[in-house]
Amino acid sequence: MKTFLVSGDRSGSGKTSITLALSALLARERRVQTFKVGMDYIDPSYLAGVTGRPCRNLDGYVMSPEEIRMVFDHGCRDADLGIVEGVRGLYEGAEALTDLGSTAGVAKRLDLPVILVVNARSITRSAAALVKGFMAFDPEVRITGVILNNLTGTRHREKAVTAIEHYCGVPVVGTIPRTPEMELAMRHLGLVPYREGSGNEDFHQRIAAITEKIGEHVDLDRLLGLADDYTPPEALDPFFAAPEPDTRIGVALDEAFNFYYAELFDVLRAQGAEPVPFSPIHDRLPEADGYVLGGGYPELFGPELEANAPLREALCEESRRGTPIYAECGGLIYLTERMVLAPGFHGAERQEVYETAGVFAGETRMPSRRMLGYVVGASSADCPLGAAAFKGHEFHYSDVRLADGVRYAYRLSRGGGIADGRDGAVRDRTLASYVHLHPVASRGMFAHFVDQCRIRS
Repeated sequence: MKTFLVSGDRSGSGKTSITLALSALLARERRVQTFKVGMDYIDPSYLAGVTGRPCRNLDGYVMSPEEIRMVFDHGCRDADLGIVEGVRGLYEGAEALTDLGSTAGVAKRLDLPVILVVNARSITRSAAALVKGFMAFDPEVRITGVILNNLTGTRHREKAVTAIEHYCGVPVVGTIPRTPEMELAMRHLGLVPYREGSGNEDFHQRIAAITEKIGEHVDLDRLLGLADDYTPPEALDPFFAAPEPDTRIGVALDEAFNFYYAELFDVLRAQGAEPVPFSPIHDRLPEADGYVLGGGYPELFGPELEANAPLREALCEESRRGTPIYAECGGLIYLTERMVLAPGFHGAERQEVYETAGVFAGETRMPSRRMLGYVVGASSADCPLGAAAFKGHEFHYSDVRLADGVRYAYRLSRGGGIADGRDGAVRDRTLASYVHLHPVASRGMFAHFVDQCRIRS
């Protein structure tokens, strides 16, 4: 198989749209496996949507080098092409003086050739200086090709391409013009998860427009000529071996709850659990030995979630009975008593209030201060995920306000959590937090959760 990594010179370079288009185009004749650097859900949903294979996340801050390699090898099985999309600029990471958590760090650990996407708006010869600086900054990062974005004409393209290929010695394999149609299509896609938009024909037309436009201006043959040959191990890593399941775990999966890493389902199966998808919007609660409610956008589906009172009541009853339940971010919001949306939030003319599951006394208010970044913490032994040190990620615009006296299982040394570095609210055997855990990096915690479900069964 062939492999390469697409990175940008900065956020907003066009890397995401370009990677999406390349993946869609190459998947027409090949089995394309995609990866995303960082703990992100939105971009992977698109990459999975256009390739038909689950996109997998690689994060050098949360995951060890061995875990990154393990996930990469597992994803590449039976694929013809592996494409990794970077995060932010090539060298952006968790620290100023190391490549921890950066795209460059992943490129080095997997020894991948890098295609650098450069936002060439208003620069020509300076684009060569920029590329040369990126190449010299860390010689262990192999920048083998360039794609120029936001070009405004033939002269702009010719000067920038000539300068880069002369001074930097790497080929320019794509020159993408700046057009109002492209900018409009990208803005409309925005942060809508693929699953949410996939029922809309206009949504698919926008993706098709981006794909075709980028495809007209990238030389796919030259691009593939810069990719590395790679042979993943034939043997399945024992970690991903799935025994015959002996327990069932319901996983909330619909328009409102779809922020999951693909590895969650691998990890659950490896521990002998059968994932049972269900929709808090459309379904009744399935019979299961435990439940997982991931992140998403429950605030966009307040009326629908409130209307499904039988599921809300059943989930609350399961919690009271001691059934293990694990919830992250959107799942945490759903387990409070209500969502309170401020006037103007997502077009609301007045304050809107929607009843939710009511497992925890308290409410969620939106919008609130934006929280985005890595978290580091430790969990207590008396929670459904057991005692462990962990790293993860939080990203939300909400404020969960729980009643006094709630017990917290997480203590964070980095990150905000629910209240002053406390997270992981616990009631009975239900745990709900703002922290997103990567299932491979925190596989011991998920194994403990499955064991708790097994005991329950």
